[in-house]
Amino acid sequence: MNASATPADPPRVLSAQWFDGRSSRARPVQIALRPDPAGARLLLKALDGDRERLELAPGEVGWPERWSAGHAPPRVAVDLGPHGSLQVDDVAGWQAALAAARHRRSLAERMQTQWPVLLGVLVVAVVGVWAFYRWGTPWAAAQITRHVPVSWELALTDRAMKEIDEQYVKPTQLPKARQDALRAEFDQLVSAIDPVQRRYSDYRPRYTLEFRSGMPPNAFALPGGTIVMTDAMVKDAARIPGTGDAALLGVLAHEIGHVEHRHTTRMVVEQGVLNAGLGLALGDVSTLVQMGATALTGLAYQRGHEAESDCYAIALMARRGLPTAPMADLLQSLDQFSRGSDEDESDAPESAAPVASAAQAKASAPRRRASQVAPTSEARKGPSFDWLSTHPDTDGRAARLRAGTGC
Repeated sequence: MNASATPADPPRVLSAQWFDGRSSRARPVQIALRPDPAGARLLLKALDGDRERLELAPGEVGWPERWSAGHAPPRVAVDLGPHGSLQVDDVAGWQAALAAARHRRSLAERMQTQWPVLLGVLVVAVVGVWAFYRWGTPWAAAQITRHVPVSWELALTDRAMKEIDEQYVKPTQLPKARQDALRAEFDQLVSAIDPVQRRYSDYRPRYTLEFRSGMPPNAFALPGGTIVMTDAMVKDAARIPGTGDAALLGVLAHEIGHVEHRHTTRMVVEQGVLNAGLGLALGDVSTLVQMGATALTGLAYQRGHEAESDCYAIALMARRGLPTAPMADLLQSLDQFSRGSDEDESDAPESAAPVASAAQAKASAPRRRASQVAPTSEARKGPSFDWLSTHPDTDGRAARLRAGTGC
C-alpha cells in the first residue's frame, strides 16, 4: 500500500512482537494503522491465547521518529504506554503503513527534517522571548513590586550606603547651613507630592536627603526614599548661570520620581523574572541568563525609567510653582563637560553604579569616561557621572524639560 491510499482502502496488516508488560515473553500480534482526524489509530490483535485486541488513539501511542531512507533502523520500537511496547521487524512496511494512515509527524520530528519548520520555530521563539522581555517582564515586575515591603527596601539601602561610603565617596564638605537649607527645600518638595501621581497608592517611602563628596556632579536614588547628591552637583549648580537651587530641586524631583515609581526595586524584580523565565525557556544556562537579564534590565532602566522620572519631575515642579528650565540648563552644561573629557579612566575609581549593582540597588546614573573637564576641583577627582546622561538625545530632552511638556 502506498501513500496515495484513501480512508476507504483496507489498512495494511503487519506482523509484530508485543511486550505487554504482564509477562517477559513476546507475544505474536498483527497490527494495522487506520486514518484518524488526529493522526493515525493503531489496531492490535494478539495471535495467541484469547486473541486479545487493542485500539489506541493517536495520542496513546509513542510514535517513533521517522528516518531517512539511508539510515533505516533494523527494527522499529513503538511505545504503547501502559500497554507495553511493540517491536516491528518490517521497517519498510511500517513506514508505508504510516504514510497510508496519513500519520502526522510531531513538531520535533519536522524540525529535525525540514529546514523551513526549524527556522519558523526559531523565529517564533525569538519573538516570544522578546515579547516576554518587552511587555511580560515589566508587567510582572510591576505587579510583584506592589507586594515588596518598604522594610526590605530600607534594609537593601542600608547595605548599599555602607558599601558606597566605604569604597566610593567621602563625607560632605558642604556647610551645615547649606545642607539644612537644601533639606528644607527638599522636604517642601516631598510635601507637594500629589497622591494621584503615586503609581503604588499604598507605598510610603521614607525620604531622606544625603550629601557626599569625592565624586563628580551626581545624584541618585536608592530604594525606600534615600536620595544622595554630591557636593560637586551643588557647587556646579551655583556656578552655572541660570541654574541655582531651582536646578537642584529639579534634579531631586527627578530622583523622587525614581523612588515613587520604585524603579530600583522593579529592576531587581525584573532581573529575577527574566532569570526565571529565560531559564525555563532555554534550560539550565544560568550564567548566560544572568548576564543577559542584567544587560536587558539595565537598558530598560536607561531608556524607560529615566523618561518616566522626567515626566514626574515636570509635574512635581509645576505643583511647587517652580520652573524646569534651570534643570535643563544644568543637564546641558554637565553633558558638555562630559563630552569634553579626554583623560584616561584607568586611574579613576568607578562611580556608585557598580556599588548599586553589587548591592542590587542601581543608582539612576550611568558610568561615563574618566575625570571630566569641569570647573570644580572635586569634579576632576573622579569619573564623569552625569545623572541624566542615560538619554541619547540630551538636547531634545533638555528642550522638553525647559518647556515643561512632552509627557
